[in-house]
Amino acid sequence: MKRQGQREDGQEEGGGDCLSRVAGRQPIVRVLAAAGAGPAQSCTGMVRGGRVAIDDRVVRDPRERADPFRQRITLDGEPLSLNNACHYLLLNKPYGVLCAFTDDEGRPTLAEYVPVPGVYAAGRLDLDSEGLVFLTDDGWLSHRLTHPRYKHTKTYLVQVEGQPEAEALQTLRRGVVVKGKRTAKARVEPLDGSPDLPPREVPIRYRKSVPTAWLRIVLTEGRKRQVRHMTAAVGHPTLRLVRVAIGPLEMGDLAPGEWRPLTPGELDALWTMTHPVPLRPKGS
Repeated sequence: MKRQGQREDGQEEGGGDCLSRVAGRQPIVRVLAAAGAGPAQSCTGMVRGGRVAIDDRVVRDPRERADPFRQRITLDGEPLSLNNACHYLLLNKPYGVLCAFTDDEGRPTLAEYVPVPGVYAAGRLDLDSEGLVFLTDDGWLSHRLTHPRYKHTKTYLVQVEGQPEAEALQTLRRGVVVKGKRTAKARVEPLDGSPDLPPREVPIRYRKSVPTAWLRIVLTEGRKRQVRHMTAAVGHPTLRLVRVAIGPLEMGDLAPGEWRPLTPGELDALWTMTHPVPLRPKGS
């Protein structure tokens, strides 16, 4: 059964209760409703009554689609309000913070850091992991970023116990079996020295007799505690894990606990990533 707001092909129709800046052409009735013109049934009547125009063209078919941020939509001759745009935020999640806004056990949550109502994490981090979290109320984009069919990249800096040999690195790249299923191919590179990261509030455990190493791991899937399972499978348990990028979005100089809205350039980068130009057939 498809969810409300989802097309037959499994893709989300739009942002949900807000106007998506990156979903592109969405059903005009949904756009009108998200802009506050009225409930969907009333908006359908507005369209059929010839009260809505897209780029100065009156439309009467409720199945019409339009991009509210790249096309001019009018209702009774007045531009459609875009005040109810979706929110897009980046947070550097600190160690020990639950990647949710509530917790029955009283642990620290995102609510202590992000005062924006209605947003949620599109792709979570474990309690003991740190780094970049993308928060939004845009259901279409959240689906695009988290569904495995789209294979968007997530980049991690990972401190592991021991010094992985070439064979272990190659095994990680090819994929390892975790809970009966092989992980997808990954990009794995050792780092020269320690990356420039702020110290963790709770220091990692050090053993004088066991050296540590840092890896950059890029995944295109997001299984639960995947990085930790992967490094443990090749004999190098993860000591510290920091996500530093989600697709084109990078943590940059965000300090632990800090958040900020996306820049126009980052929104453009998300648009480009989620609307790839189809490859032309050979010989065309």
